[in-house]
Amino acid sequence: MTSAFLSALGGRIAERWLAALALPGLLFLTAATAATLLGHEHWSDLERLRDWVDTLSDSPAARSAGTVVLVALGVLAGAAATGAAAQALGTGVELLWCAEPHGPVLRYLADRRSHRWRVADAAFRTALVAAGRARIEGAAEADRLADVAERRYADRARIASAPPRHPFRMGDRLSGPAQRLWQAYRLDLTAAWPHLWLLAADGTRAELQAARLRLTASARLCAWGLGYLVLAVWWWPAALAGGVAVTSGVLRGRAAADAFAELTEALADLHVRDLAAALNVEYEGRDDRVLGERLTRLLRKEPGDP
Repeated sequence: MTSAFLSALGGRIAERWLAALALPGLLFLTAATAATLLGHEHWSDLERLRDWVDTLSDSPAARSAGTVVLVALGVLAGAAATGAAAQALGTGVELLWCAEPHGPVLRYLADRRSHRWRVADAAFRTALVAAGRARIEGAAEADRLADVAERRYADRARIASAPPRHPFRMGDRLSGPAQRLWQAYRLDLTAAWPHLWLLAADGTRAELQAARLRLTASARLCAWGLGYLVLAVWWWPAALAGGVAVTSGVLRGRAAADAFAELTEALADLHVRDLAAALNVEYEGRDDRVLGERLTRLLRKEPGDP
């Protein structure tokens, strides 16, 4: 039974390695080969590629089984190395999405988002006041002004649900639950998260892990897109693949960040009193903020009566 388990585990690892690293790496190496052979001048010359393949197949080395095996192993190793590089770059992209506004560039992006949000917020409040006044006065255009206010609200929400603090939307979305939980319960989510995770049901953990993996996969897709954009310096069609990959990665990353943030906040909302019970902190009759402050002091190991 142990042997069967190890075989199944090895098969899953091989499948994941093939899907996450080898296949995208092989595709990238193929595009890099086309970029090297064709360039901008012969970007669509398939005959040129065919001639190159025929030349390789007619060479004496191609008739040697050992040479073919070595070349195949080299190609697989190159694909794996390319995939590992993309994975590392994807981690950098993910860190950049969540980065604090340190440095002039990130600070500029954060200030720009904050300015856009304030402008959108002012437009929404102006439209809301106009719609409310028209509703009170019974004006004929009240419904139209209400629609305008809803559109202004949607415009503001597309930037951020609260005044933005990060250079990118994903950073604000992922830090939002901690801010709202602190405002609602005075609960430090960073200190409470490991304990809340242990209280969560298996299905909840699986949903959170799936959302987290989707965020990582989205950042890795952006990394592949950046690689294709680099290839576009030598072969412009690679820019199409790169642009699609980066755009898709950003959109998927936003969706994954939204899902992960919503699940995180929901988990804390549902289990904050379970956490108090597990830590033997009285919560009957207590205000949520008082309970949250006691939990925070206890989890931070701060002095004071829990």
